[in-house]
Amino acid sequence: MIEVESDTDRSIRTVTLARPEARNALTIDALEELEAAIDDVEEPVVYLRGAGPAFCAGADLETVSDLDGDEERAEAFARLGQRVARTIEDTPAIVVAGIDGAARGGGLELALACDVRVGTPDSTYGEPGVSFGLFGAWGGTVRLPRIVGEGDALELALTGRSIDAETALRMGLISRIESNPRTVAEEIAANADDTLTVLKRRLRDDAGRTTQEEREAEAFVDLVAAHADDVDALLE
Repeated sequence: MIEVESDTDRSIRTVTLARPEARNALTIDALEELEAAIDDVEEPVVYLRGAGPAFCAGADLETVSDLDGDEERAEAFARLGQRVARTIEDTPAIVVAGIDGAARGGGLELALACDVRVGTPDSTYGEPGVSFGLFGAWGGTVRLPRIVGEGDALELALTGRSIDAETALRMGLISRIESNPRTVAEEIAANADDTLTVLKRRLRDDAGRTTQEEREAEAFVDLVAAHADDVDALLE
């Protein structure tokens, strides 16, 4: 259900949610495969996409139904989704979500964990769980308000409505609209691997300001030493 492919120069790993007949809904096995595909990445950039007409419909509803009120299994399923989202968020690689078609529920939550979200003109976004008495529990209630603001997050979650790409762009849910989102992954991959890793670490640092500034200065010193020749070349 998860397909992995690397470029010939190993600059981008493409991870495809490959269950188009179910709009790439995620089962337990698929979540574990996705975790493994991100966890062992060696490429500096990961491009996460969905096969077929949807990015990801979220959690597989048959899987959710099979939980059948079992509190331990329900919690384990939520924790698995959270762990996969954290794996995406914490990997040193830059993870770009290329969203074509629907990103719903858990699919949107996994996209929220990515570093960059790029939608096609046909992409749509929503957290429909409230309409059947549930909500996304893969970290979405933490990340959504952080990314779009509390007001828009509450409105999206409480109404369950879906929004189009232009609305998502205005909210800051996605950063660009591109007919081929992979071009953004390629644009990022053209830069120095070590600098990408440092920038991700610094921009995602949630420590206090003083600690962040100390870490930023230390990282800058390291990169100046590593890329002195590149800087000199700019002056020639």
